[in-house]
Amino acid sequence: MTKIVLVNNIYNVFLLSKTTKHILKRLFVIFLSCMLLVPSFGSFFVYTSFKLNQEEISKTICVQRKMVFNTCNGRCELQKSLKKYADNEKRMQNNLKEKAEVIYIQASISNNFKLTALIESEAKNFASFNKKPIGIANSTFHPPSYFI
Repeated sequence: MTKIVLVNNIYNVFLLSKTTKHILKRLFVIFLSCMLLVPSFGSFFVYTSFKLNQEEISKTICVQRKMVFNTCNGRCELQKSLKKYADNEKRMQNNLKEKAEVIYIQASISNNFKLTALIESEAKNFASFNKKPIGIANSTFHPPSYFI
């Protein structure tokens, strides 16, 4: 009786692990999808980090922080960060283009083919029918079963 209970408990553990595997697969797919989308939201992340730290940036980093009526509120630093991010993106795209060109150049192989004279055979390899065929085949060709 204890063996049956033990087998049932092990079976239940395996059932639980199948559902957790399914959940882990879904989470992994969602994680990979998010990782693919992260580069397209780069400027959004720069803007969000600016908004979260805007008061501190306007008090410490901003060029106009010592002015009495500061209308900048750190937006100059936001523009610098966005420009730096855009320049970094352009540099990365240029690097990728250069790598693609190098791969393209390395992949090119030149073959030198030599022309040879045609060999003509004087024997005729076809049959000529001067008369009508005598018999008709009603069966179709079937390959041997061990090829299937």
